[in-house]
Amino acid sequence: EDLSIDFPLEAEGFKDQGNAFYVKKDYSEAFNYYTKAIDACPKNASYYGNRAATLMMLCRFREALVDSQRAVRLDDCFMKGHLREGKCHLSLGNAMAASRCFQKVLELEPSNSQAQQEHKNATAVLEYERMAELDFEKRDFRKVVYSMDKALGLASTCHRFKILKAECLALLGRYLEAQSVASDILRMDSTNGDALYVRGLCLYYEDCIDKAVQFFVQALRMAPDHEKSRLACRNAKALKAKKEEGNKVFKNSNFEAAYRLYSEALAIDPNNIKTNAKLYCNRGTVGAKLNKPDQAIEDCTSAIKLDDTYIKAYLRRAQCYMDIEQYEEAVRDYEKVYQTEKTKEHKHLLKTAQLELKKSKRKDYYKVLGVGKNATEDEIKKAYRKRALMHHPDRHSAATPEVQKEEEKKFKEMGEAFTVLSDPKKKTRYDCGHDLEEDSNNMGGQ
Repeated sequence: EDLSIDFPLEAEGFKDQGNAFYVKKDYSEAFNYYTKAIDACPKNASYYGNRAATLMMLCRFREALVDSQRAVRLDDCFMKGHLREGKCHLSLGNAMAASRCFQKVLELEPSNSQAQQEHKNATAVLEYERMAELDFEKRDFRKVVYSMDKALGLASTCHRFKILKAECLALLGRYLEAQSVASDILRMDSTNGDALYVRGLCLYYEDCIDKAVQFFVQALRMAPDHEKSRLACRNAKALKAKKEEGNKVFKNSNFEAAYRLYSEALAIDPNNIKTNAKLYCNRGTVGAKLNKPDQAIEDCTSAIKLDDTYIKAYLRRAQCYMDIEQYEEAVRDYEKVYQTEKTKEHKHLLKTAQLELKKSKRKDYYKVLGVGKNATEDEIKKAYRKRALMHHPDRHSAATPEVQKEEEKKFKEMGEAFTVLSDPKKKTRYDCGHDLEEDSNNMGGQ
């Protein structure tokens, strides 16, 4: 019979040229010649098969899938066609469909080792998908990223897997990685609602709320039923409004209202770490204004737990520690701040706290005399006279030697305290801690 009716020589010639380019790895040229062969003879399964193989080498799996499907429709026993269709499905993340194609190959040739291996790969991808779904529900986002990396090793062009990975990276605070995955997808498919959502999510979690809303709106334009974008958009707007309202009443010194509004804002979205860190720090500032230092410290600590690079929260907490005279903690916070940002101001704050800490460890002459730190000269004199009479050795001459010793010690301390606090120069030096600085200089400096 005359084959030239079905397979004109011209078409075979194009196919041979395509094969020559394919062997040379010049896939674009190979594609052109296979296309010419198909145009000349549209009913030949192997031409579609060859073009599918070329498209796969060019990573154009969607088009390759269409060609593979045409090939097996023209010839149901075309083994390579089924195999290629399966590989395209798998690469695109349709593991179920891929599995069916490899099954078909194994029906035609049970010992086909390539189909056996690919069938295993498809089963593995289905398993990674199943695990990722369970881990996502458990909020174990690190495990989801691991499963998706494994799945993408076998299904390299699957947008769905990439998006799930990117979303979990965003939830883990790894915004740059998440953004680069989403941007890669948008480069190939600028209308991908999921990728637009992830870009928005990254911005939202980095507290760029206005920009984030733009991405969520765009995602909803591309995919009107994108539920995650709708929810994120609502949260973002609510969070911004509450935070701004809190800031406004704070500026007007309405601290009780500010405290309430910041608390309400904190309840909106526990996943938004950066914004919540700021809200905790703001609420800590309010706590300090309301004269509730312990509450303020607790809020600053919450802010630092969410973002351990948050300088403002360390500074606010350190100030609260200074206010309640917990100088060791204050020094620790100021040290952390100074190590992170070595500015003159931070150095000064650290020095001040270190000095207060030293001062707190020496004898407190004000306590010895039982007066406040702001006592006047007159009050200091009166207090000294009163206490000196109480502890004067003559008053205790009849007491036991131990008591006498104790009272004498107290009397001496009083004299020491009075000598310093009644002399304006010495008092100033004591208040500023200059005496301590001199001590440390005499000891070889610090």
